[in-house]
Formats: sequence, C-alpha cells, structure tokens
Amino acid sequence: MPDSREAKDALPPNGNGDGFLAAGQGRLAHAPADHPPVRRPRIGVLLANLGTPDGYDYWSMRRYLNEFLSDKRVIDYPSWKWQPLLQLVILSKRPFSSGHNYQEIWNHELNESPLMTITKAQTARIAEAMAARHGADVMVDFCMRYGNPSTESKVRAMVDAGCEKIVFFPLYPHYAGATSATANDQFFRALMQEKRQPAVRTVPEYFDHPLYIDALAQSVERAWNSLERKPDVLVASYHGMPKRYLMEGDPYHCQCAKTTRLLRERLGWAPEMINTTFQSVFGPEEWLKPYTVDHVAELARQGKQHIAVIAPAFSADCIETLEEINGEIRESFEHAGGKEFTYIPCLNDDAAHISALVAVIEDNLSGWLRR
Repeated sequence: MPDSREAKDALPPNGNGDGFLAAGQGRLAHAPADHPPVRRPRIGVLLANLGTPDGYDYWSMRRYLNEFLSDKRVIDYPSWKWQPLLQLVILSKRPFSSGHNYQEIWNHELNESPLMTITKAQTARIAEAMAARHGADVMVDFCMRYGNPSTESKVRAMVDAGCEKIVFFPLYPHYAGATSATANDQFFRALMQEKRQPAVRTVPEYFDHPLYIDALAQSVERAWNSLERKPDVLVASYHGMPKRYLMEGDPYHCQCAKTTRLLRERLGWAPEMINTTFQSVFGPEEWLKPYTVDHVAELARQGKQHIAVIAPAFSADCIETLEEINGEIRESFEHAGGKEFTYIPCLNDDAAHISALVAVIEDNLSGWLRR
C-alpha cells in the first residue's frame, strides 16, 4: 500500500472549491481498490465564542446555563457544595429571568441570538478573506464553547474535510481562564475523540494588537463624530471575574488595563477621559472593581451628564452588552441623574475588526501554508 501522504500529494483538487476528491479520483494505479478515499490536505481555522442557548424557553435556557455554570473554569467551587445549589435553586429560577432577557434581544427573524447572527457574519467575512488569499487550502468555520454548534462537531467536520492542521481561535481579545482556557480545554477534549489527530495551534490573546486597538479607536471616533454633544467620559466596561482569580495568577485584569491605555493613547486623550470598569458580577465574593453599574451612577452624581460605554473584551454583541450595558447599566446611570447614555457597539463584523482578526490568523498560520 502506498504511503497515504504520497497518495495525497498526488491528488489534484476537484475544482469545485470544497477541497474534496471524488471516490477514486487521482488514485495511484498500484493502490488497492479497497483503500479509503483520500481527501486533499487542508488547513482549518476554527473560530470559537462563548455560546448561546438554542432558544429563550425554560428548557433551552436551563440546558445552556447548566453547561455553562457547571464548568469548573467558570465556577471553581467544589461540586459537593456548588451542584446542589445550582441544580435545586439557581436552575429552577434563573432560566426564567435569563430567558426573558434573551427574548428582549432575540433575532426573531432568524430565530437565533444576536451572538449567533454576528458570529456567522464574522465567519463568512473571514472565510471570504482567507479564500481570496489561499483558495480552498484553508477552511474557516466556527463553534461555541457552550451550546451549538459544539466544538466536537466542528473538529470532526474539519477532520472529515481533510484538515490535517487546525488553528483554533478563541475570539477573546484578553486571556482569562473562564474564557480562553476553557475554550482550549474543550478543543483538546474534542481532539481526544479523533482517530487521526490533526496538528494544532491555539491562538493567544490579542489585546494589544495594533489593528485591534485601531479598530476600537475607529469605533469610538465614529460615535464621537455622530454626536452633537460629546460625552464627558468614555467608560471601557470589561466582563468581570472574581478578584481571587487575579491573585491566583490570571492576567486578565492587567491586559484590560493595557487595552484601555493603548486605546487612550491612540485617541490622543487625557487619562481622565477613559475609565476602566468591570461588569457581570455573579455570586457573593468580591470581583474586580470598580463595578460598571456602580461607577456610572457615581459619574452621574459627580455631574457627568453624558457618558459613552464601550465593551472592548467582547468580540461580538451579546446578552452582556445588548441587555446588561444597554439596559441595567444605562438605567443605573439615568436613575442617578445622568442625561445622555451612548452605547458604542462591539466591533462585530466591522471591516477594521475583520482585518485585525485576519491578521492574527495569518500570523498563526506562519509556516503552514504552501508557497
């Protein structure tokens, strides 16, 4: 039997752009008839985001929240202490409130969450850019850490499509154990199921990448230019985490602070024009401070009547931005006397953002692409 790599190198693409070969096409004359079909080698780029429920009904929400809140990277309490509370108390109530919040922002036309809609758009634009550069040699797809499409299903699809190398890209600008690390954990668990494991690379955080910072700055400049009255301050609100995680070595807090500084420098603003805060506090222990919901109220009490809020840690708008920032956090500001609240959307599938993500991908493909 000929070496499989020899057979693959001898097989031409089929010309339809999908990288598959018809059964027997290009088979070496001396290969046995029962040899399984060999696909043209490809490289996979698998984007990953946090996840989304399949719907906002009780059971869809419960399944999603159970998977999310059972992740030891997210809640690291001992199972004997946490699981009874989760199963008997939290999951009996929270699916109703979370479902209501999702219903408020749901894309009813496509029957999916905004995160799903945006991630699909990002994937399509990145795939288009990669195809223009590399043709059918690179396959681009996405998965979710929680919910669907699962990481395992997408790894399997890429292997079945002939991907012998995969770049796994968690779409988190900043590293955190509860985001980047758990996404990588799930990716490696998926690889354990594969008979023929591809070579892999995981993309590190890109919180200080010049193109990412420039994309953020452009979004702020567009917002400022569209407003007749300029905001008194820009609040950079990042997803929070327990302070204990910082003390245990998680670099997230420091990376967020650097992103804010680099954004301020790119905009040419004075330090007091941008504040760093943290949102989405959960549970009884102390989280990273200042809390966004309290900070915006304090700004209003200080006479800052017009503020803008941006969420640099999110690559796509989701429940934490569309409902929490533009809902709960906005209300906190207005109830404290604030007059004008401007939410600056996430970068989503903005052209500058896609260019930044493609640049990061290209960096991580270095040495893998044929010349």
